[in-house]
Amino acid sequence: MDLATLLPQFGSVFMTILAFIVALSIIVAVHEYGHYIVGRWSGIKAEVFSLGFGPVLLARTDRHGTRWQVAALPFGGYVKFLGDADAASGQDGAAMAAMPPERLRQTMHGAPLWARTATVAAGPVFNFILSILVFSAVMMGSGKTADPLTVGALKPLPVEGVDLRPGDEVLRVAGQALPDPEADDAYDDFLDALPREPRLDYDVRRDGARMTVTGPHLMPPLVGGLSPQSAAFAAGLEAGDVITAVNGVPLAAFSGLKEIVEGSDGAPLALEVWRGGETLDLTLVPRRTDEPQPEGGFRTEWRIGVVGAMAFEPATEAVGPVEALGGAVGQTWMIIESSVSGLYHMVTGAISSCNMSGPIGIAQVSGAMASQGAESFIWFIAVLSTAVGLLNLFPVPVLDGGHLVFYAYEAVAGRPPSERALRVMMSVGLTLILSLMLFAVFNDLFCP
Repeated sequence: MDLATLLPQFGSVFMTILAFIVALSIIVAVHEYGHYIVGRWSGIKAEVFSLGFGPVLLARTDRHGTRWQVAALPFGGYVKFLGDADAASGQDGAAMAAMPPERLRQTMHGAPLWARTATVAAGPVFNFILSILVFSAVMMGSGKTADPLTVGALKPLPVEGVDLRPGDEVLRVAGQALPDPEADDAYDDFLDALPREPRLDYDVRRDGARMTVTGPHLMPPLVGGLSPQSAAFAAGLEAGDVITAVNGVPLAAFSGLKEIVEGSDGAPLALEVWRGGETLDLTLVPRRTDEPQPEGGFRTEWRIGVVGAMAFEPATEAVGPVEALGGAVGQTWMIIESSVSGLYHMVTGAISSCNMSGPIGIAQVSGAMASQGAESFIWFIAVLSTAVGLLNLFPVPVLDGGHLVFYAYEAVAGRPPSERALRVMMSVGLTLILSLMLFAVFNDLFCP
């Protein structure tokens, strides 16, 4: 292998690692800051706030006596509170035994139950807050499709004889009135009923006058986006590509591509792709994908990982803060709900355990999303932040959720679990987490 071949591969690996470190560092910093700031508000003193583990690269001590540091291994972080023996918040019994009562109150282990509970819960809560803020910002920045549907900018397509213009208000397509885009079933039926031809008649309002013009198919076989770790991404498809034929069969509509892929039974597909005026030949193999359904559960389909898009960028209108916040909360809840459902269905064997990704898979997705632009990468950080917050709430010793279970026991029993019981449960929890990580890494390496 010569240097010219090696350099692009090295650059891709470097970008993947860098994107993963950036995403993880942001999420960990927010998570640990939640622990830190709520602990401080609750009267618990933080001695160290560390982003990363291992040898310290940078450090400074603030006026509260907390040392803020960046360590050499950027794969996590921690807050070490007064009275902690280590980064895992184990109790330093000898140090605490020598503390006066007022000093003991500033430790995690000597603080009231409410203060400990709030401090531990704050990490996952701050992850959810980060997700909601990011989703809200993206929704406000991108806006929502204007009503009525109005042409913003036509996308490059291999279709001639098009009269549709920016600013046209679309009233009907191929004689069909546009349904409410929020009514998913009606909109899907509308798209399926459109003739599969490269050009369609559009009834539009232009400068106040109604007229009929010719435009491209509303949903051409255009690649609007790519799913990371998908067959399309691996084959080299890019956003903006137009798939003009599959196995020699010409395509005019995205619905035709969808039908061919779903009926492929996993057989290789030969694609003819139009990209910026040039024609490329690519081959890919559809992959089985377990997809969550609106009514609950999952359905297995053949997919190549391509998201369709309209033939033009629709004009947008502003989204207010309240509307954006509501949409962001809904998006965060949807991720939590689908994650819990997916885990349940994997445990019961209803879907493949290959749906679980480990650090290698997450790093690959990080690099893939970064390669698709800043907005995609920022959106991915918000999705991953929700997942990290949810994972930390699982009632497993070592995780925040496990500590919250201990505190719930203490609230009911009037005393914390014994030191021996805590050590045993922590060992069991650590074993579970390590086993899960090994299983996820195995998936990253060997799942198709």
